[in-house]
Amino acid sequence: MQPLVAGALLILPIYLAILLLLKAMKSLGSLVRPLTKLVPGWFPGEGVVSFLAVLLLCLLVGLAVRSPSGRAARNRIENSVLQKIPGYSVLRSMTQQLAGASGERAWRPSLVEIEEALVPAFIVEELDDGSFTVFVPSVPTPFAGAIYILDGARVHPVDIAFTQAIKVVTRWGSGAKEMVAAMHDRRTLPAGFK
Repeated sequence: MQPLVAGALLILPIYLAILLLLKAMKSLGSLVRPLTKLVPGWFPGEGVVSFLAVLLLCLLVGLAVRSPSGRAARNRIENSVLQKIPGYSVLRSMTQQLAGASGERAWRPSLVEIEEALVPAFIVEELDDGSFTVFVPSVPTPFAGAIYILDGARVHPVDIAFTQAIKVVTRWGSGAKEMVAAMHDRRTLPAGFK
């Protein structure tokens, strides 16, 4: 069942994005039809011009949300609508990390001790008592996994990029050697890992 959910979480956003793109192109078809009469009949003008119009609209919206008033509007929409969609926050945070965004809410790669083993994970937040909330992704799909709250002594941050940690998960552990080498403090590990 878990591979089915992991596959759906990967394919569903791509499918929905393509579906929305095609729907937007169809909606703009009647608006761009007068322009397509200017191109030769053998050229798929309506489709190409509709696609370019959707790309232009995306560019304009992207530019608009970078302005102060656009950011405020985006935050209102996100807080009132999008945050209520299950999984939105996790997907948003992971895509921001993959895009290279950084900030105080960034997920930090780490290795955590679970059942006498070191497991690749991401620190989601630090709690007031020194423990951590960590997300342990499932292999090979990092968009599914488990949440643990672990004592700080069992959480070992690593100095690698978020994208490198994602590659370890998606490549079935290949590259974990670099994660272990990049651990902050190896002295706190159990005897078998020092």
